[in-house]
Amino acid sequence: MSIVRNPSSLACLPAAALALCAACATPGKPAVAQLAESPIVAAELVAADPRGVIAWDGRTGERVAWSELVARASSAEAVLIGENHGHPLGLAAAAALFEDLVAARPRATLAMEFFERDEQSRIDDWLAGLADEPVFLARTQRSNGNYPPGHRAMLHTAKSNGRAVHAANAPRPYVRLARTQGYEALAQLTPEQQRLFHFPDKLFAGRYRQSFDAFMANGADPAAADVRPRLDAVFRSQSLWDWTMGASVVEAVRGAQTPLVLVVGRFHVDHEGGTLQVVRHLRPGTRTLVVSFVDQRADELQEADRERGDIVIYVGPAS
Repeated sequence: MSIVRNPSSLACLPAAALALCAACATPGKPAVAQLAESPIVAAELVAADPRGVIAWDGRTGERVAWSELVARASSAEAVLIGENHGHPLGLAAAAALFEDLVAARPRATLAMEFFERDEQSRIDDWLAGLADEPVFLARTQRSNGNYPPGHRAMLHTAKSNGRAVHAANAPRPYVRLARTQGYEALAQLTPEQQRLFHFPDKLFAGRYRQSFDAFMANGADPAAADVRPRLDAVFRSQSLWDWTMGASVVEAVRGAQTPLVLVVGRFHVDHEGGTLQVVRHLRPGTRTLVVSFVDQRADELQEADRERGDIVIYVGPAS
């Protein structure tokens, strides 16, 4: 569950079958350049330069040039890109950043919130050429909603450069079980099932939980007796996502696949979000860079966005 300032950007991965409309990548052409060839890209994105977005240091408020952003990301072990799901310009800029990191670092790899761990073999088959793109899209049930052009560009960058792509998230049946029956039910599953998620060592409190409760309570009192049990149940799901994605990041970093770029809904990483806290808990000292894309317009760092991430990039409303 990825919460952003615009509630319409919440991620609910649909399980519907998709129309296989994406064209195959053109050999030798940068994946980001292929965004303009997708029939589902907005016209304004075609004209936009994704590397022309304006970035700000999330602490000092100083402007950060694109080259400096790439340099800072290159020196990190884990780059956590907090996206607004489906935002055309934001995802194009994220894809451009990953493309530049791949060019700069021979072991840069990708991890995606929108792919679940039980889909890893299907990703690997496509990367290895054992399945073509239509088969890959069908096997992973991709649609315009859960496979926007920016995500496609990132995967094609990884494939054309021989880089790994990690399905980072916990499969939804286990997330649902955590919500409805608790972690005790997950503990009864087989070792093979448990391999597909990471048990939370603890549930985070502080600002992260407070922000989660405030959003999910939808105006109600989070402490109310008829509200708290529901919030606790949903936060168990949220935490299973955070711990599984954070563990996926740490596993790749330990394998020297760095910088590992995780593309995730920004609530998970903004303002010391849960996934970032998991990375720091599981591997203290990991060099992280949080890049938060904000779906508003601003000509300077806004006070509400100070320390949202190491880098804050305003990309305007999605439409």
